[in-house]
Amino acid sequence: MKQLPEYFVDLHIHIGRTNSGKPVKITASKSLTLMNIVDYSQRIKGLNIIGIIDSHSPEVIEELKECLQRSEAEEVSGGGILFRNGITLLLGSELEIYPENCAGPFHILTYFPTIKAMQSFSDWLSERVTNINLSTQRVYEKSDVIQLKVKELNGLFIPAHAFTPHKGVYGKGVQESLTEVFRLSDIDGIELGLSSDTNLVNGISELAHISFISNSDAHSLEKIGREYQLIKMEQPSFEEFALALHKKKGRHIIKNFGLNPRLGKYYHTSCEICFTHVGEHTVCPHCLSKKITKGVFERLQELSDPNHKKVERPPYVHQIPLEFIPKLGPKTLTKLRDHFGNEMNIIHQASFSQLKEVVNEPIAKAIVLSRTGELSIIAGGAGKYGKVE
Repeated sequence: MKQLPEYFVDLHIHIGRTNSGKPVKITASKSLTLMNIVDYSQRIKGLNIIGIIDSHSPEVIEELKECLQRSEAEEVSGGGILFRNGITLLLGSELEIYPENCAGPFHILTYFPTIKAMQSFSDWLSERVTNINLSTQRVYEKSDVIQLKVKELNGLFIPAHAFTPHKGVYGKGVQESLTEVFRLSDIDGIELGLSSDTNLVNGISELAHISFISNSDAHSLEKIGREYQLIKMEQPSFEEFALALHKKKGRHIIKNFGLNPRLGKYYHTSCEICFTHVGEHTVCPHCLSKKITKGVFERLQELSDPNHKKVERPPYVHQIPLEFIPKLGPKTLTKLRDHFGNEMNIIHQASFSQLKEVVNEPIAKAIVLSRTGELSIIAGGAGKYGKVE
């Protein structure tokens, strides 16, 4: 049997500004332009496939069309856009929905194979959102109608960062099942998001046959590739990714990569004022605030079925982004990138002795230990990242 190639994939990257300077994702960095993302994702991060999650914005669509006209990119067989530097872009859209009788709002990810399909979805969306030019707009439409429209256009439908407390479908602490919000048969995957991983989530019985994906939700260039996956596919395309999600024809996710959940912003139930981990307290024992955010860890304990037989899934590899490594500053990071080519090589390939040729021994040791989960971590919560001690 032919051995299929493997690709590094991050499918949740935001556009901060269009080429003309207009905002798309208001909270994202202005440096997140289409061509900056395409260049940085390949040259610095070492990714093979990226998902631009604001591709419904009319100016973004026009920029993509202009790239095709200038022969800077081409639409590929099977869906997706291949750029000259070898990176493939999948067209995505992040939306905010507020289903009836549910404690929303929730975020969802949709992906489409071609610019034509995305244009059709954008036109449809424009009648249901306040501003079609902006990212993550609230859609004034029923969730099942949105799902049916995505499927009509041969798209993929994935709940975004499903377990985070504010915009995740499970994270509100009210919904116990996806079926309260969505048609389960039309869900193609679940995005894990910060503060969760496969081991924590694998006890939810209704997700037994749904693939988990790990994406960065990047709001700056540096955050691209913070989470990603390695996928076995025949070629980098929309159709091949869809096959991998559904584990068909030998295509499948090999590994998920991401933060140790304890480094995430919402791992433990914590006080929003002083960030004390409060456990089951409803009032912070430290500052007496009642502003408490339930942690993903505690929420997943509520959702997990102790009698559910966990399914075999791709391993989730905990890694610590280079920016989290103590005393590894921007100048040192630039030296590493210049020496090893890109961050995938630094994180996955460079040996301890090779790293010592570029950085001091403590930093080299920390990078190696980050691969095996041996660094000590203080857990995050209530919007504050955890940190490496």
